[in-house]
Amino acid sequence: MLVLLFVLYSEACLAQFTLSAEVRPRTEFRDGFKTPTTSSNQPAFFTEQRSRLYFDVSDAKFRFRLALQDVSIWGENAQIFKEQDGNTYLSEAWGQYFVTPNLSFKLGRQILSYDNQRFLGGLEWAQQGRRHDALLMLFEDGEHKTKLHIGGAFNSDDDQAEPAYLQGPSASFYSVPGNYKNMQFAWFNKLFSAGNISLLALNTTYQDLSDSTSFAKQTYGAIGKFGGKKLSIGTDFYYQRGKVRKSELSAFLAGINATITTKLTPLTFGIEYISGTDAGENASGKLTNFSPDFGTNHAHNGFMDYFFVGPANGSVGVTDIYFKSKIQIGKGSIVANFHEFLTGSRQFDLNQNELAKPMGFEVDLVYAINLSPVVGLHVGYSHLIASETMLALRPGDAKHNNWAWLMVTFKPVLFESEDQKAL
Repeated sequence: MLVLLFVLYSEACLAQFTLSAEVRPRTEFRDGFKTPTTSSNQPAFFTEQRSRLYFDVSDAKFRFRLALQDVSIWGENAQIFKEQDGNTYLSEAWGQYFVTPNLSFKLGRQILSYDNQRFLGGLEWAQQGRRHDALLMLFEDGEHKTKLHIGGAFNSDDDQAEPAYLQGPSASFYSVPGNYKNMQFAWFNKLFSAGNISLLALNTTYQDLSDSTSFAKQTYGAIGKFGGKKLSIGTDFYYQRGKVRKSELSAFLAGINATITTKLTPLTFGIEYISGTDAGENASGKLTNFSPDFGTNHAHNGFMDYFFVGPANGSVGVTDIYFKSKIQIGKGSIVANFHEFLTGSRQFDLNQNELAKPMGFEVDLVYAINLSPVVGLHVGYSHLIASETMLALRPGDAKHNNWAWLMVTFKPVLFESEDQKAL
């Protein structure tokens, strides 16, 4: 580590060098988080902490970031221990070279985050975040207010010895569950005086762990935001096609919201439909359930993560009717969100009676304040009332479900080279 610091500091003599850190413990009380609880379950109470160290170097021709990360639960390690497995790793490690001021290439372990993070997001709410090992070409024209990013990734596994890994008969087989074998995408954004619009096209190829066969699916999206100071409209539409193992896929997501700015608070009203697969339809080999594979899904469809976080909700889909607001209180603010959830497909109970559409209501409250320029405090509470349909589709029998949390974030800059050294 000392050698690395010395090398980076030497580079900082010719470029801007910043050393910063983040410590973010979050204490949670979970009693029906992600899925309804039961009378036999005990609530969970724990503190999970993210600790990061950032090394940033940049000048007119390049940018470089190395971020070390440790994620752990308080108490999982003894007070006296020599090592811990699987907690400390690289969060980010990438370099970006500018061919021209508008054209650059970025490669390494990095965040892919676009628009409202509905489909591609950094997932920074989760302590570990989401990262991609990828190559990215970026063309960004400030004069014409356009951006074009083209990226790709090809993943390999390290579960074989090196000779086989390099050229063995199964050297290209990728066995990391849930991750893609390869990915390609293009994203275009145009900024107008009255808003902006983005277009996304993404292809992912996976390998079936049971027989190593490959299958691919494609996602196409259009995202827009338009309006002025008093009223703005946001829309997004995604279509997904291809295959999931041996099943054909045709699914979509559509959403629209309106934000009205008042003297007290912005008020947002919206609806989002994410298609699901009707019960029994999967037997025919046809899938119609959309999956926002790489999004920051905690930011959508309620903070209690009942939908599209982990395996939650299966192939049911969801219609989310929501109202959101943010009220300033002194130096802090309160976020108040309300959701009504309905199924995005036809579902049936054990007696083959069709279930009603409503799945439940959720209320999310979050208070946030900056205690100092480097210390932030967040306190949250969420309550979900599950309907009979929700209880029929999910494990658990509790109608009322709760989640409370407190998070403190420390983000100091430990060292920053003087501005003239970057010249």
